[in-house]
Amino acid sequence: MPVPVPQQRSVPAAETSHGDLTLLVIEDDPAGTTITVPELSAAAGTRVRIRTARNLTEAARLLTDDVDCILLDLGLPVTGSDGGPGDVPGAGRADELAALTHVLRIAPLHAVLALTAEDDTELAAEAVRVGAQDYLCRGELDARVLSRAIRYAVERKRADMAQHQLTESRLRAQENARLERGLLPTPLLDGSGLSFAARYRPGRSRALLGGDFYDVVRTPDGTVHAMIGDVCGHGPDEAALGVELRIAWRALTLAGLCGDELLSTLQQVLEHERQSEEIFATLCTVDIAPDGRRAGLCLAGHPAPLLARHGRPARLLPYEDGGPALGLLPRARWPRRQVELGGAWSLMMYTDGLIEGRVGTGGSERLGQDEMVAMVNGRLEQGLAGEELLEAAVAEVRKLNGGELTDDVAVLLLGRDPERTRRGGGSAPRSRPASSLVARPLGVQRPPL
Repeated sequence: MPVPVPQQRSVPAAETSHGDLTLLVIEDDPAGTTITVPELSAAAGTRVRIRTARNLTEAARLLTDDVDCILLDLGLPVTGSDGGPGDVPGAGRADELAALTHVLRIAPLHAVLALTAEDDTELAAEAVRVGAQDYLCRGELDARVLSRAIRYAVERKRADMAQHQLTESRLRAQENARLERGLLPTPLLDGSGLSFAARYRPGRSRALLGGDFYDVVRTPDGTVHAMIGDVCGHGPDEAALGVELRIAWRALTLAGLCGDELLSTLQQVLEHERQSEEIFATLCTVDIAPDGRRAGLCLAGHPAPLLARHGRPARLLPYEDGGPALGLLPRARWPRRQVELGGAWSLMMYTDGLIEGRVGTGGSERLGQDEMVAMVNGRLEQGLAGEELLEAAVAEVRKLNGGELTDDVAVLLLGRDPERTRRGGGSAPRSRPASSLVARPLGVQRPPL
């Protein structure tokens, strides 16, 4: 029987073939088989091209990507064609499934049919348990049965591979979810007397982290340091860089750095870790005095925070003295501006994803800072505060945009209310891990852990 020249393909035929099929028969004496090409060609309207191999060494040469199915004689000797050492390393004649094990190893993407004697059904069942898609007995080997078995084996192999890929995808999603949750910040605010809330919406579909990042820590001297930033871009590389900058900021802050010295060091971290010189990051840092009435503000190309004092409308903090984004100018400086907070206040820090959503007819305009301030003031007049205020603000921006925002959004809210603290017996509100405060897009659930 002539052996056709195979057409090389990038993927196995088992993944794509729906018409003609190619069968590789591995049998000790294939010339004696009762199967003929004309019989198989007429069976059930499916043309089956046959290749034959007398041993495993020859089968390995004929096993190309256009082979759909392998018919393996389980009685095939494992010795070489010259009677010398076997084709299967370390296999002995006593191992009746050695040939099948070898074929499954060299052809993991192909469907395999086991061919057995009529009275050896126990061995045939064991072959299926080991990995064959089905088995056939020699006495039942006619064209129609073989054609049907080949199609069944190919479809079953395709289904098994699809299920395997789906399982791997789910496991990767779960591992990524665990990793991203672990990288979200845990605010360190115990003993500060300040309240904390945050909302986070990554722009990437089904992601937990984006290029935005934030953190809040309290140093031993009682100062509360807060930071929020945004790496340009929305992919996993930007998310990873944002995590690096956040961790570096926390370490440098706990080491005592602040203001221009801290931002200059962060810029060095960014320059060493970014993949391209075009990558930059905006940043806003606030350090709140231990008495909670004053703060230092540094802006690195980032939108100014929003300050709402008790009984007064919210307003933007001054931003004229800000410096450039990190990574733009080699020897940039970031002046620190002193800000009076007052007795009772709320300070909202955010990334530009909150103000760059589309609004207006046809979505041709951006929300902008002024409209955001008006929107927040409207929610404050309704008596909203804390997490409810942030949730309402993000929901309103999403509604105005006509759907999910394409950019990452991070918002955090720090507040001081001495009266509420006194009513609570003098204890400061305890901060919660940020992972419990991350907002998820509607209709999207995190993979189970």
